[in-house]
Amino acid sequence: MTRLINFPAVIFALSFVVLWFSGRIGTSFRNRRKDKSDDAATANSGLVLASTLTLLGLIIGFTFSMATSRYEQRKSYEEAEANAIGTEYLRADLLSAADAQRLRALLATYTNQRILFYTARRDQQLRRVNADTAQLQNQLWSTVARAVGSQPTPLGALVASGMNDVLNSQGYTQAAWWNRIPASAWALMITIAICCNLLIGYSIPRTREESVVFLVMTVVVSISFFLIADIDSPRAGVIRVQPQNLVSLSQSFRPH
Repeated sequence: MTRLINFPAVIFALSFVVLWFSGRIGTSFRNRRKDKSDDAATANSGLVLASTLTLLGLIIGFTFSMATSRYEQRKSYEEAEANAIGTEYLRADLLSAADAQRLRALLATYTNQRILFYTARRDQQLRRVNADTAQLQNQLWSTVARAVGSQPTPLGALVASGMNDVLNSQGYTQAAWWNRIPASAWALMITIAICCNLLIGYSIPRTREESVVFLVMTVVVSISFFLIADIDSPRAGVIRVQPQNLVSLSQSFRPH
């Protein structure tokens, strides 16, 4: 299920097919009913349908809110990463000239790697970026530790604290990208949608006008699932976090 959510277009297609066939199954159950003019049965099924549709709307709204909050969190951590790297780049002035030059060169390379993290789409490319990032983090910390450890000063501690913020911001970003909508929430939402379409097929006589209404209902719910999956997919979706702050920071490094 987790792998499937990474493909919003597939989610849309599968949702449409499953919901459509659910309605057809509900219609077949209605056709098998002996007394199709039973007003009490129709009223009861209509009441259950209204309640289930209300619940479906609430679940979709709640899940959409979860997806958007995670998207905003990923955006805020991208900004936090750029701020942490930029601050440490300026604090390099507190070190000796040689250490400052080496630290700035490593920070510029590290920024480019962080940009690649946001733009990578293939798993192989992402693994290579993560490996290079981990190696650069070790070099960054070694450079600061060696420069500060030789002559401990309050200014050196400030540089070490800034590097700690740089490394922590990457961990926060990674945790935010791993924070996805739980599979149980998807299962609940899809199950309720299937029940709704079963009840629609069972409760509403299949005329030409009602078929259009049912088609619109199926398309709208499928689009809702597509949008939720798209926002919740950091790499595969159409709506993605762009590393605009990191790109701007990287461009500001070039004159130096």
